[in-house]
Amino acid sequence: MATLLHLDSAVFPQGSASRDITAAFVQAWQEQHPEGTVVYRDLAAAPLPHLDMAAVSAGVDDALRAELTAELEAADAVLIGAPMYNFTIPSTLKAWLDQVIVVGHNAGPDGPVAGTPITVVASRGGSYAPGTPREDFEFVQNYLEKVLTGMLGAEVDFIVPELTLAHSKAEMAELIPLADASRTKAFDEAAQKGKALAARFAA
Repeated sequence: MATLLHLDSAVFPQGSASRDITAAFVQAWQEQHPEGTVVYRDLAAAPLPHLDMAAVSAGVDDALRAELTAELEAADAVLIGAPMYNFTIPSTLKAWLDQVIVVGHNAGPDGPVAGTPITVVASRGGSYAPGTPREDFEFVQNYLEKVLTGMLGAEVDFIVPELTLAHSKAEMAELIPLADASRTKAFDEAAQKGKALAARFAA
C-alpha cells in the first residue's frame, strides 16, 4: 500500500483555492488506490514551532524532528498546499521545511527523500507568470523548486491556480474568465496527477 503525505497551509479552512484543489487530488488518489494511506497535517490549524538552537543541535535526536522526518521519508508521494502570502510561502510551511530538512540525515541527492514525487498547489491571488508585470515577485515556485529538489533531491511538480482574488476584487473583474479557466485547469490537473501517482504506486 502506498502512502501520501498531505500538507495544507492556507490560513482559512473554507474558501481556500489551495485547500480545495489539494482535496481534489486526495479524492482522486483515494478513488484510484482505496487501500492506500493518507497522512494529513494542517499546518495552519496545528502550526509547528520554529526551529531553535536546541532542535538544530539535536538533529533527528529531537523528538519532533524525528517524527516529522520519519513521516516524510515513509511517504511514497507528498502533496503540499502552498498559497502565496506576501509573495512567498506561509510561515507555517517554512517552519515545516526547517524542521524536516536535516543536513547530514536526509539532505542531498542520495538521501531517503531523493526521487520522491512532490506535488505543490501554489495558488495566488494575482498572476506572477513569466511575462507578467509581477514576474519578479514570484518566490513560491522559485523557492520551493530550489529547496525541495536542491536539498532533498525530490521530483517536484506544480499546479498553479492563479487570479484567485478576481471574484472579490472589483478592479480585477475583467480577469474573472481567466481566473475561472485557471481554476478549472488546476482541478483537472489535480485529479489527473492524483490518479496517476496512485496508480503508479499501487501497481
